[in-house]
Amino acid sequence: MGADDRAKLMDSLKANRRSARGRSASAPERAQATSPKRKVFDFKELPQVKQLQMHRAAADMMGIENPFFRPHDGLATETSLINGHNYDNFASYNYLGLNGHPKVNAAAKEAVERFGTSVSASRIVAGERPIHGELEAALARIHGVEAAIVMVSGHATNVTTIGHLMQKGDLVLTDSYVHNSIAEGVRLSGATRMNFPHDDLDALEKMLADHRHKFEKVLIAVEGLYSMDGDFPDLKRIVKLKQSYDAWLMVDEAHSIGVLGETGHGISEHFGIDPTEVEIWMGTLSKTFSSCGGYIAGSKVLCDYLKVTAPGFVFSVGLSPALAGSAITSAELLEQEPERVKRLQKNGSLFLKLAKEAGLNTGPSTGYAVIPVIVGDSAGAATLSNRLLAKGINALPIIFPAVPEKSARIRFFITSEHTEEQIVRAVETTAAELDAMRADGTAVDRLIKAAR
Repeated sequence: MGADDRAKLMDSLKANRRSARGRSASAPERAQATSPKRKVFDFKELPQVKQLQMHRAAADMMGIENPFFRPHDGLATETSLINGHNYDNFASYNYLGLNGHPKVNAAAKEAVERFGTSVSASRIVAGERPIHGELEAALARIHGVEAAIVMVSGHATNVTTIGHLMQKGDLVLTDSYVHNSIAEGVRLSGATRMNFPHDDLDALEKMLADHRHKFEKVLIAVEGLYSMDGDFPDLKRIVKLKQSYDAWLMVDEAHSIGVLGETGHGISEHFGIDPTEVEIWMGTLSKTFSSCGGYIAGSKVLCDYLKVTAPGFVFSVGLSPALAGSAITSAELLEQEPERVKRLQKNGSLFLKLAKEAGLNTGPSTGYAVIPVIVGDSAGAATLSNRLLAKGINALPIIFPAVPEKSARIRFFITSEHTEEQIVRAVETTAAELDAMRADGTAVDRLIKAAR
């Protein structure tokens, strides 16, 4: 073998060794060779799950029973049956007492008998039924606008509508307390989101002045009645602001339709404004309308556009017949029996008055259907909820991260069906149990005692 041949052979051997070293240096290949493949991922390894387990363990140490997911054994109205015991119930969206109403039940049964339990397809394909159009016409009439579009989920209604109408290069200005569904819709859209402090319309105006010119479309999103604090915005001023800065306005009326206004037609009736001056009204069917689902109400052009393009509508099955039928009749009863609205408003006003007299912190609540009692920490809110249950009152805690840790609270939902006696008892018991609980020390004190 000549010198040139030997040199070529050496070069070839070196190349093979480099290639082999490269292959052996592969971590995935080494792992495959030395350890078996994992059959399934264990979600206990997620940091979020580990944190949740730590919180649960701390609650167990303090003897705090989980107040969530308790099964109710029957119809939840102003009372509810839990584990065979009847409780005064302040944890229901049944604002006007229409859930379980004989006419509402009959409408649901009639719809099932005629159309079955499902419409079996998306409405754009083959799921359209006459009751869908009837319901949308009723919702449009109540809101005082041209049209409405009904979807199968309230949360998904906000997600798909905002996610579809807005896009990168647009701006969405949201009250810092808006519902998660609005925030998720903005995230999906790719639009820029800016929060203004809760109900701070001066801050909103400054944001519009500083940023409107930088974006193509601008949407302002607020709620008709805020579900955590029970207050509402100055809609007249917001309408003027959005007109001045050529922005769109979306009002989420999940908790205000049937609650605000002389006849329960919502925040536009409360303020006496023309509802057609608001581009997008959103609502849910699970509160006043004793059903399930969500809707957008507004111009016919908007609703027609969403019906053929919004993914959450086009690619979802149509609202089930029972849900549509019950919502239609609930809407009719809202219009036929405005005294229900008056009873609800009277009950909310009474609860708020008594709670303030008892020294309870009700935050900015205006006494319309949603009244919080702010406790201060999540462990304390859960403990108070359990103590109330032991006294025959069902009222659930709202804890971090749904609200800031220092703002954890018991949230009382008031309905038209609550009696004065129930309201008095709820306020007096809450004040007494809160005082007794605080005499035992803070959550940290209770945790230290438990650790000993």
